[in-house]
Amino acid sequence: TASSSSLHLSPPGWGPAPRETKDTDIVDDTIYYFKANVFFKNYEIKNEADRTLIYITLYISECLKKLQKCNSKSQGEKEMYTLGITNFPIPGESVFPLNAIYAKPSNKQEDEVMKAYLQQLRQETGLSLCEKVFNPQNDKPSKWWTCFMKRQFMKKSLSGPGQ
Repeated sequence: TASSSSLHLSPPGWGPAPRETKDTDIVDDTIYYFKANVFFKNYEIKNEADRTLIYITLYISECLKKLQKCNSKSQGEKEMYTLGITNFPIPGESVFPLNAIYAKPSNKQEDEVMKAYLQQLRQETGLSLCEKVFNPQNDKPSKWWTCFMKRQFMKKSLSGPGQ
């Protein structure tokens, strides 16, 4: 897809992402490195996977803003599902914040594949993040995750100003 690597995702599911291999998937890797990466003001893009990592890192920040308001993991999962399917911009659209590092899809089919791939990434990230963020003892979001919600990776955000 346009300047994005279609990396595999662990859970078997729908969408254009390739199915699991023996490696960890990009969502798990991004969640694992999120707390360190979120402090980066610059990030050198060495390959197509780095573009995907940047997008997911910014999306995790958006997720944490929603999850910190949730009273339970089940409420968090519902919020993540809603956020994952909510209309969102893709590369090439004027409001997409990463147009400088993503190429615009070259045709309608590539546009649809990109939209489906990003939606799949968003949904898988939201569900995986809930597993990490919610404390199993009290079913509340961990402050050790939500404290990162105000950090801006690369001084960018997927949401518009004031959101």
